[in-house]
Formats: sequence, structure tokens, C-alpha cells
Amino acid sequence: MKNKNNTNLCPIHEIRAVYDDSTIRVYQAYSDAIADAALAKGTFVSPPFKMDRMTWIKPSFLWMMYRAGWGNKDDGQKRILAIDMSREGFEWALAHACLSHADESMSKAEWQQRKDKSPVRIQWDPERDLHLHAQEHRAIQIGLEKEAVQRYVNEWTRGITGVTPLAKEIHALVEHQHYDQATALLPQERPYLVQSGITIPVPQATRLTTAS
Repeated sequence: MKNKNNTNLCPIHEIRAVYDDSTIRVYQAYSDAIADAALAKGTFVSPPFKMDRMTWIKPSFLWMMYRAGWGNKDDGQKRILAIDMSREGFEWALAHACLSHADESMSKAEWQQRKDKSPVRIQWDPERDLHLHAQEHRAIQIGLEKEAVQRYVNEWTRGITGVTPLAKEIHALVEHQHYDQATALLPQERPYLVQSGITIPVPQATRLTTAS
């Protein structure tokens, strides 16, 4: 397993995830109502899930822990869900994405035009370590709205697993300074190579072009 504390091994912009030949795992945190309904059906249920709002998926487990405070941040993020979605859907999202904010490489008007045409947003935020400290390399977040949300819920989601107990267990080990044991329980994330020649939006006028 790659050591998440060793930033020298990680390119600044790289997707790292748990995946197999057909699915990739992303994480989200929700309330009891949304989580219970999703676990019962194997996909999100509206209501209580809101199809008309942007929903953000995160392949990085530790970034999800940072965002949700190990499930302790608030009632709306107390349940951590691992969603196994199709790689085809994941790559469709990347291919139809734009950055969530205007970049130095384009004018605000150009970015707004791209944003209006894109049902997907991408952000690259600092990856986190076991202490949830920011790292030099980045973790991708993918925001889905409109058509992308519909596809995510109705086509791409293959299964949902509740991982709140795992989050709590790892957090307790960190709190008691059992770092080796905590690291051993982390999901085995590895670099994800998009196979369809997609250019993933990256800030600062750079682009991460994947193999075709």
C-alpha cells in the first residue's frame, strides 16, 4: 500500500482510488435518512436524496474523513457511505467536467461558458493524512448535477456499503496513537489511469492527459 504520508511518491494531480475492472469506489457522507434509504435500495432514493442539487463524490477515503470529521462533524454527515460506481460512468463524468472555479488559464467568461455546458465540476484539494493534515499532493472531488446526477443514481451506482464503523475504528486508533494499525485498515487506494484518452481538468493551466 502506498504510504499516504509520503508526498514525494505522489504526483500533485493524480486520481487514487479503490477499483477493479468494472467499478471504482467513491465516498459520500449523509444523514441517517438518506443513508438508510440508500443502503436499503442499493442506490440513492429521492426523497430524501435531492436530485436537483449538486452532489460531490470523493475517491479519497481520508479526504472524506476530513470533510465529515470522521462522521462527527454534524448530523448531515454522520453516515459515511462507500459507493461502487461503474468505471464507464466515472469516466463519463470526467469527460464532461470543468473546473469548479475560473482558472488563470482562461477568462471568467470562457469558464462560465464551459460551466454552463458541463454537468460536472472538478476540484483538486489537498489530500489528507491520518491526522487529517493537508498534504502537498491533491485529491480529486467531482461534483455532479443535472444529467450527471440522474445517471449516477439510476445507471452508474452498482452498490452502496456503510463504512461509518470503519471510520470510527480508524479514528479511535489514531486517537490512541496506534498509527500502524490505523494505516493497515485504510482502503487500499492506488493510482487510477483513465483508459479513454480523457483530459482531466487541472488548475494553473496544466492538464493531466491520460493514456488512450
